Amino acid sequence: MNVNVAITGRRAVREYAAQAVEEKSLRALIDAAVHAPSAANEQPWTFTVVRDQGVLDRISRKAKSHMLATPQPEHFRAHLIDPDFHIFYHAPALILISASAQGPWIVEDCALAAENLMLAAYAVGLGSCWIGFAQSFLNTPDGKNELDLPAAWVPVAPIIVGYPKAAPYPVSRNEPEIRWVG
Repeated sequence: MNVNVAITGRRAVREYAAQAVEEKSLRALIDAAVHAPSAANEQPWTFTVVRDQGVLDRISRKAKSHMLATPQPEHFRAHLIDPDFHIFYHAPALILISASAQGPWIVEDCALAAENLMLAAYAVGLGSCWIGFAQSFLNTPDGKNELDLPAAWVPVAPIIVGYPKAAPYPVSRNEPEIRWVG
């Protein structure tokens, strides 16, 4: 697939088929992720793959409670108080990209790896979505404990992956504001 087709076609997928994603496919996505650039070639990323729906259900409940403990915009709050809302949208897999230690550019490095992973997923017919609702909780001691993450790891990008139930609708894009200097 042409990279421009992947960039313009990839969308956040929030409805998944129950079909499991094969380990070989998940490893291929991680391989794409590790080919991302990183500051000073540090490659700080680590990957935690979760396919156990019981674990994802438990993290969903705890992450919702964690977020509700702080003020949230009303449209977020409406989702978070809904007992049927699952932050991982019942996707068959979660790939959590974390940094192995603190550093000045770990968020940027892990985000670049996440974009590579999501573009690679789209290229092979898989859907993906970065789950912001999980980030804060997974950075707590309780969240790290849920996934048996080392205390020094910094969770950055919780990406769900699976086979989409349907192709997401295209979304319009705003015209970029460009300021030319020189």
